[in-house]
Parts: sequence; structure tokens; C-alpha cells
Amino acid sequence: MTELYEFIEAKKNAVDDSGEKIFTIAKMCAWLNVSKSGFYEWKSRPESVTAQRRAYLAELITKIFADSDETYGHRRVHAQLARQGECCTPELVRSVMRELSLEPCQPRPWRLGLTEGSASLLPDLLGRDFTATAPCEKMVGDITYVPTWEGWVHLATVIDCHTRVVIGWAMDDNYQTQLIEQAIRMAVRNYNIKPGAIFHSDRGSNYTSSRFAGTLRSFGIRQSVGRTGICFDNSMAESFFGMLKNERVHRVIYPTRKAAMADIATYIELRYNSQRLHSGLGYKTPNEVYNEYMNRQQAA
Repeated sequence: MTELYEFIEAKKNAVDDSGEKIFTIAKMCAWLNVSKSGFYEWKSRPESVTAQRRAYLAELITKIFADSDETYGHRRVHAQLARQGECCTPELVRSVMRELSLEPCQPRPWRLGLTEGSASLLPDLLGRDFTATAPCEKMVGDITYVPTWEGWVHLATVIDCHTRVVIGWAMDDNYQTQLIEQAIRMAVRNYNIKPGAIFHSDRGSNYTSSRFAGTLRSFGIRQSVGRTGICFDNSMAESFFGMLKNERVHRVIYPTRKAAMADIATYIELRYNSQRLHSGLGYKTPNEVYNEYMNRQQAA
């Protein structure tokens, strides 16, 4: 019941283009089959001591995790809390970290994937050098997961290193090779990706599959992968997902996969690519940097 009330609270001030409220509290209560009086009673309750304690620990855990450069798991975070005089169990720390989606950047044990692996050893053609002199010379990609009440939404992206534009993306309810192929095909369809361009990713089983390697070869794209378990080798892609979750996903509740997909697509195209100022681009938007480059090429 609390999740339903939290959803109503999050959506009650949503407005349309004219500034009018989209949903009334009464309508949302009716749609979700909860009482209006129950919502207001829940809203007026004082926060429990347990909730206050959990919120306080969440702040400390987030800071410790950030100070560790996102390398501490729940055991090391628990140890640091103990050094600071905060008494709690390791299981509580793990629960809070899961709730906050704090996953340590540490090597993972090797696991066999369900996809056919590429026969050749894939190189790292970037070596953490994410700079590029022109659009679509270097691209990075990755996949992340977004929770909804119906289950996970899987998001695959392709990001141009020169402009930081998300030039390709795809979403589905599963993580299969077809998903990352769709993201690459969108990038090729919408942008002038010349033969010899580099696409870089981590060593996930789908990214290293023979099928995906064949898709890249069909477009003349060279494949590059980072080292197993080293997220810094694909930090540009990781950074975008952190931004997406911090600025959007963690601030809303998605009742359906369809709602999540629509909201994330809106963020990518109408917010991130078009409006969000990027410090690494001299406080310009990714689309502005891309358009400025194209205008210079036409004038030359």
C-alpha cells in the first residue's frame, strides 16, 4: 500500500504544457483502488524511528561509497561505518546499498554466457582515451536495468565520444543480443558512421558474441572491449547511466514497462541530447556540439 501512496505523491503535481494538473488525487486513488482518506492519513503520519534511522544510514553509506571511488562492497562499507562509531549489521548495509543501486566496481568471477563467444581475442582499442576529433569516430555502449512494478526494463545505448550524443538506444524486457544490435542499427541509420569507426563496450557475453561481432563487421565498425570487471575502461558509458538514474530514474516510480520506456526516451532525446549542459563540452548541449561541427564542415 505504501508504494501506491508514494506513486500518488510523486504524480500529484504533474502538469501538462498549459500548466494544468494532469492527475487529481481523487482520480489516482480511484484508479489504484485505494481510499482518498487513507492517502491523506498516510501522508500525515510522522516518519517512524526506523525510517529515520534508515535514511540517516543511507546518507552515510552513499558518502562512504562515493569516497571509495565506488569500489567498496557492503562489507567494507560496514567496516567503515563501525570505524565511525555507527552500529548496524552488514545485512542492513547490503539492503540499503541495494535500495540505492550502489554496486561496487570490482572484478566479477568468470561466468559462462548463453551466447556464442567470439572466436578471436577482442582488443581494447581505446585504452580509456574517450577523446575524438570528429563525430562517430569513437562510440561507447553499455546496458543498464530500470525497475518497474512489472519487472525490469533493459536499456542499451550507443554514445558518440566527440559530442556525447546518445546516437542509438533500444529498450526491451529482456537482455539479448538483439537489443544491443537494435541500438547499433539506430546509430547507423541516423548518423554518418564511416568504415573504420570504433565501438567500445565491456566484456558482457552479448557484446562479445559472434553474432554481435558480425553485426559490427557488416557496418565496417571495429570492435573494442575493456577488461573484465574494470568499469573504468568504459567510464563514459557508465557515467551516462549514473546521470540518467540520478536525474530521472531514481526520482520517479514506473508502474509499467511502457511508462518507463516512454519516460527514458523523453529524457534521452528531449533532455540529455537537446537541453542538458555538459561540463565536458564547455557547458553546451551534445546536439549543439554536433550541429556546430556539421556547420563548420559545410562552411569549409
